[in-house]
Amino acid sequence: MSTLNETPRGERTHIAFFGCRNAGKSSLVNVLAGQPVAIVSSVKGTTTDPVYKSMELLPLGPVELIDTPGLDDEGELGGLRVQRTREVLERTDIAVIVTDASQLSCSLEQELVATLREKSIPFVWVRNKIDLGTTGNPFPCEGGKSIDVSAVTGEGVDELRRLLASMVPEAGAERTLLQGLIKPNDVVVLVTPIDSAAPKGRLILPQQETLRDVLDRGAVALVARETELQEAFHRLAAPPVLVVTDSQAFAAVSRIVPRDIPLTSFSILFARYKGDLDELVRGAQKIDTLQEGDRILIAEGCTHLRKKEDIGTVKIPKLLQKKTGKTFRFTTVSGMGYPPDLSEYALVIHCGGCMLNRREICHRIRLATEAGVPITNYGVALAALNGILPRCLEPFHGVR
Repeated sequence: MSTLNETPRGERTHIAFFGCRNAGKSSLVNVLAGQPVAIVSSVKGTTTDPVYKSMELLPLGPVELIDTPGLDDEGELGGLRVQRTREVLERTDIAVIVTDASQLSCSLEQELVATLREKSIPFVWVRNKIDLGTTGNPFPCEGGKSIDVSAVTGEGVDELRRLLASMVPEAGAERTLLQGLIKPNDVVVLVTPIDSAAPKGRLILPQQETLRDVLDRGAVALVARETELQEAFHRLAAPPVLVVTDSQAFAAVSRIVPRDIPLTSFSILFARYKGDLDELVRGAQKIDTLQEGDRILIAEGCTHLRKKEDIGTVKIPKLLQKKTGKTFRFTTVSGMGYPPDLSEYALVIHCGGCMLNRREICHRIRLATEAGVPITNYGVALAALNGILPRCLEPFHGVR
């Protein structure tokens, strides 16, 4: 969970550093971060797992720097490290390919470039260690940008910062949760149950982000628990333009909110913001066709201590089996542990993805669709299970 004063990881630009062992990736990350984030040594293969660092990188803004193991790692263990490196690609917004200026480039870097182009990931070549001299070879950077730097002397580092800032995806076209749904001075009601999974003294991240977007758009937010929602409506001089609820309170909230007032959930907002709402709705429509004994994957983007009434492992499975009258086999994964092969599942139900960036969510949706497996998310599934999915999608009709 995020504290109120920091940008969530899922909202940061993910900049990943790739290259062969001892190219100086970790040294460069440390220089950009201004602190020893990654361990540095002359021993090949020092970085054994991706290292993440959340920071403000001016003039870029909030970023997630990712240091990765070398592309040329060897042996059985080295192969696993390389696999972890390649998994980082699925959440990379900008790739930095680091080469050793004093050595010839390797074919692995060229293979990486082919993958980056296939995935439409912008990249920059960085020729590091120019303080040791260069081979005189040109950058093998067709289509990419390039720069010479020294992590030791700092030469070229400021230029690299400026270059990365110029590569921010979708510059000037920022997506937001409530885009197209509200305008200045509109009143929005946010229904925020305080359950056992909520961090003490704080709202959960989807509620925080939605509240901030209401304020950023010059609208007015009324925040209430579902137990005070009826009283909140009595106190309003005019009806709100939108009600956004926690998905777990759908049943109670839909009974209170008049039918002519638009209603949706935080998780459905995230389905549109981070992923593909249409695809997730199609996935939820497959619930009624599930067969006895089908295997269902419950996937979450973060790890947390599960409570007695956990939404993913307890509430959703109970509702699914009650709705269909069938028994299913459930598998739960969390964090970065999303299986690359989904063919054994009849359905994937993903969390809202507040801790993951859009590229990662879209990758997970794509894996499911390519395997022919329907995928939905918590909010869309819960709306369907409560019989109110069409109503919860009405706010998005005609809105891009």
